[in-house]
Amino acid sequence: MATATAPAVSTGPRSKFTVRPKSLAFLFVGVMMAYVAVHNESFLVNWKDPIWEHYRTIKWYLLPHGMTAALALLLGPMQFSDRLRARYTKLHRVVGRFYVFGALIGGPLGAIMQAVEGPDRWVVLSVVDAAMLVATTSIALTFILKGNITQHRNWMTRSYAVTLVFLGGRFFSGITHQDANEPMSLAIIWACLAFSLLIADVGIHLQDLRRKRPAPKPVASAA
Repeated sequence: MATATAPAVSTGPRSKFTVRPKSLAFLFVGVMMAYVAVHNESFLVNWKDPIWEHYRTIKWYLLPHGMTAALALLLGPMQFSDRLRARYTKLHRVVGRFYVFGALIGGPLGAIMQAVEGPDRWVVLSVVDAAMLVATTSIALTFILKGNITQHRNWMTRSYAVTLVFLGGRFFSGITHQDANEPMSLAIIWACLAFSLLIADVGIHLQDLRRKRPAPKPVASAA
């Protein structure tokens, strides 16, 4: 008796357009961005919008906060592209620096802006969110400076999840028609903040499971 390796059994043609969970996640982020841009931020292109009078006291904080926060929101997804990281390492590093700058400046500026504007219940939320964003981003930066790529990637995932908190809060408040209900909007954003790190860790573990999936063993057959 001899043992031979049987040919692999084909299960049909493999689609070239397989959708990865990461792609679906960033597609959802894109949908949230588009919705919030139209539903909440359209005043930015309408100087006659009455909300500008409301923002008059914080106008010097609004522009730098908006620009740095937009950097973090828009550049974050590029940091999770395996293809970009492998083929364009230098670009990945440059984009990462801009993301860190946006997160470390935009988060605290948002808290300062909220403190100037008030009320206190929103200030507490903004300070906690900014503290979590600065902490997760700083830890991610520390790990990459030490050469620990795995932990850097994990903490970047957590950092971006926290970056999305206020975007998610505006999105879910809008689609549930709770924009005018301040206590409910506040509760929704707190919920987004509370779940941000949990969702990030679920994503991290799902990616780890995909990377550690064992290769199929050859099937032995009797000859």
